[in-house]
Order: sequence, then C-alpha cells, then structure tokens
Amino acid sequence: MFVRTATRRNKDGSTVRYLQLVHNEWDPSAKAARMKVLHNFGREDRVDKAAIERLAGSLCRLLGPGRAAALREPGLSYRGSVAFGGPWLLDQLWQRLGIGAILAARLGTTRRDAAAERVLFALVANRALDPSSKLAAAHWAGRQAWIDRLAETTDDACYRAMDWLHQVKDPVEKEIFGQIANLLNLGVDLLFFDTTSTYFELDEEDEPVPRDQHGTVTGDEQKAAEGKPGGFRAYGKSKDHRDDLPQVVIGMAVTRDGIPVRVWCWPGNTNDSALIRQVKDDMRDWTLSRVVWVADRGFTSADNRRYLRKGDHHYIIGEKLRSGSAEADAALSRQGRYQDVAENLRVKEVKISDSERFVICFNPEGAERDVAVRERMLAQLQDMIKDSDKLNAAKRAELRGVISTKPGLNRYLRVTPGGLLRVDAAKIKAEENLDGKYLLRTSDPRLSAEDIALGYKQLLEVERGWRDLKQVIDLRPVYHRKEERIRAHVILCWLALLLIRIAETTAGTTWTRIAGELDLLTLGTFTGPAGTFRQTAELTKTQRDLLAKLKIPPPKKIIEATPATR
Repeated sequence: MFVRTATRRNKDGSTVRYLQLVHNEWDPSAKAARMKVLHNFGREDRVDKAAIERLAGSLCRLLGPGRAAALREPGLSYRGSVAFGGPWLLDQLWQRLGIGAILAARLGTTRRDAAAERVLFALVANRALDPSSKLAAAHWAGRQAWIDRLAETTDDACYRAMDWLHQVKDPVEKEIFGQIANLLNLGVDLLFFDTTSTYFELDEEDEPVPRDQHGTVTGDEQKAAEGKPGGFRAYGKSKDHRDDLPQVVIGMAVTRDGIPVRVWCWPGNTNDSALIRQVKDDMRDWTLSRVVWVADRGFTSADNRRYLRKGDHHYIIGEKLRSGSAEADAALSRQGRYQDVAENLRVKEVKISDSERFVICFNPEGAERDVAVRERMLAQLQDMIKDSDKLNAAKRAELRGVISTKPGLNRYLRVTPGGLLRVDAAKIKAEENLDGKYLLRTSDPRLSAEDIALGYKQLLEVERGWRDLKQVIDLRPVYHRKEERIRAHVILCWLALLLIRIAETTAGTTWTRIAGELDLLTLGTFTGPAGTFRQTAELTKTQRDLLAKLKIPPPKKIIEATPATR
C-alpha cells in the first residue's frame, strides 16, 4: 500500500497532479499484479493537509513511540530506550527529602568525586527497582535505566562510594532523619524497634577481631576490653532458620506511619536482649522529645525496661505468657470484661503493679487458628505414640527422643513414671486458656488500654519492613565479604525502603503498583541530521494521576538534546 501520483495535462499545456492511495493486488486471470485505488485525495495543490496529518497521527499511535517518532522526521533514527519512570520518580523523592544535598555537602569537604552522590543514588534506585549485584547495578545505570547526571559508572566507582558512605553513615542518618521529620511532619511519639538476621552462603564464619561493646571493630584496648572479639559474619540464632550458616544481625527503628528512620548492624552472634539499650543511646541526640518505645517479647528484660524509662521515655513491650513469670500468671488469673477496640481485637487491663500497667489482648480469629493448629499437632502426636505401650523400653526411649526434636509436639507429651508415653491433658487445658491471647506491659500512665493494644499491633509495620527488605529490595544475597561494604549495603537497602515507604504513604497504594505503572514510562534516543535527542514516552492518565498524588510535576518531553557537529 502506497501513495501514487497521477498526472493530467490540460489543453493550455499546464499539468495537474492527483494523489491516490493504492494497493497492489494479484489478478489470477491475467497472472499479474494490478493497482487498486483505495482512496482519492484529490488535486495535490488542494489536498486537505490537516486531514492527512490526522490520519498519519492515528496510524502512528499503532506503533511504538520510538518507531513513530522516527517515521515522522525524515532521516531520524531510533537508537533504543531505557527505563525512565521509576528512576526519575525516586530521584524526585531523593531531592525533595534533601538526601542528595546532604551527601553533596559532605562530599564538598573531601577530595572525592562529586559524582559519588549520583552513584549512591543509582545503587539505591537499583535496589528499589531491579535488585542486583553492584557489578550488575553499574551496568544497569545508564545502559538500562536513566540516571540524571550519570551517563555511566563502573563497579569500582560503586565500591568507592559505598566505602565513603560507611565512613559518614552516623551523621548522614541523623541529617536525613531531621529532613524527613520536618518535611513529612513525622510522628515519633511511638518508635518501633525489632531485629532480624540475614545469612551468607559460607563454609566458615569470619576470623575474630577486637570489637567494642557495640560490636564495632576497634583498635582501642580499653574499648576492646568492654566488648568481645568475634567475626562479623558469625554463627548465631537465625531468624531465617539457617543456624548452619554465618549471619549478621540487623536492627531497624520505624515510626507508626511505617517510615524506617534508622538501621543498625551487629555481628551474627549478638544477643538481641541488650540491643535496644544501644539503640536508645544512639538516638539520644536526635531531638526526640517524649518517645514510647515499642518492642516484642525478646526485649522484655528488667534491665531493658529500666533503661528505656530514662529521659522521660516509656515503653510498650510484649510479655511471654508461657514464661511462667509471676506477672503472666497473675494477669491471667484476674477476672474482668474485655472491651472491643477493633474488629479482631479485644482488650482487658489488669491491675498487678503500681509502677507498670498490664493489658491482655484477645484476638478471636487468632484463637480459632490456635485451636486448629493444636488439634492438628495432637492428631499427629497421638498417631506417633499409638501402640507405643507394646514397645520395649529402649524403643520407647528412642521414640521419645524423636518427639523431643519437635517442639510443637513435645509440648503436649507426658511421660509416666513407668516410661509410658501419653498426651498431657493438663498441658492442653493450660494452652486452651492462652488461645488468641497476648500480654502487654507499659510504663506510660497516660495511654488508654486501646492505645496500648493498637500501638503494639503497629509493630507489624516493622515486620512488613523486614519482608520488603528481603523480598522486594532483596537484602540477600549480599555480594560482599568486607565488613564495611556489608554495612554500606544495608544502608543502601534502608534508603531504598525509605523512598518506597514515602511513595506508598503519599500515593496510598503499593510500591509494586507504582513501579509497575512507571515502568511503562521509557526514554527513547533518536539521531538525525540535526543531532541527537532523548524524548520520554507519552504519559498515560494513570501515570499523571499517580504523579499528582505524589505532588510531582510531569517530566519534560525532551530530556537531552545534542546538536550535530558541523
């Protein structure tokens, strides 16, 4: 199909040209191709050019943005496209929060390349959009994704930038918190803290080196005496159920809005219990006024509770109901009515102590789930010990040893004085009294029982942060062996999570949907006689609405233009 020009000569000798849209068709009878006129545009000097432009534009919409632009401009060549929407959005948030300015200001006092700020942003954007190793991230920036003012980079530049970030992480984290607290009006009356671990595919843990009481490498003998030597990647209690592999421990503080304000790293053999005291000390100078620390049952020791009370701070901490503590037993023995505070949450405050308050929380759906799990385990236990009375003592002891390796089943097993295996009816009755319940303790005299329960329930925001760090940002695998770069890698993951959470809370939707929609916004490169330019694809209505929610203006149509050299 093509446009054909037909010429007609008038009597006065002048010629008139007519334009026709024709199509070649095969004539089987004549065994030849013949032209068939599909449409007459009329005389060339009187053609409706506006109508032709509308037709051409309509046809171009059926093509990709790059190919369509190449067809509109004679001699224009489409060179390819890269991801634009995601990196551009993250860069807008990065600049709005002042992170770029903070890093640039600190770089200005050193001899380092000012482009290190752009390299660090590229690594953060890579974690949020396409997590990969630093070598792959260096290839991704510029070649696969557009990074403003960073046409390309190298893996060596990435490593140098990470090493510098590790050196300045403490003041940088504090300045970033100050920026986001002011810009977003963050509420830090409740500050949630929790830890997780991430493992490494290694045969052996790192060689031990002197460390201070916070697990940081030190050459000071006095500080080394206060801590204990050890490797960074070390064996410990894994929260990923990989006790067979070396790991590191990571802590994170999160606001009630889900904004992660700081992260920490410790050697893999660090005990969780005392970490919250270091966290409170590290945030002492962060201009926090009255704070209620919220933590789970792993931090409920008396020393921790006493430490968290310093400076007019308070705490909400979970208490282990199965610990057999006097407080847990006393709380469960108190009578009283539950108060409905949410669809699946009832609370009851009990009077036990003059210095602390205790609140029992009950989740009806959680109780049904506990019953179902217990019935399944009891059925499995009964099946295992069935006919065990017929076994000799040695075989019964062997079966008893197998059950002892299964904590869920072993909880309900009772061994008689004669060595027979039975289901523990008393233990089942005690467990039934705990179905769907958990106990909270707080030092704050002003919070209502409802606020205490709902505040602790928001600890799930930290759990969501860990889930996103491991599944969306891909905290693991960590492609580093040096301690400084492992710590820098965690900071990059934290910055990526920070930008993601701010985008989610502002837009009111998930990062998966935001990134998926902006992934359609690409940047095409074109070359022609006049030079080279880079142009963004047309924004869709959904993309415009998303940017409006985030209060970010649409990007320019032409991002770069380089005239041809004469």
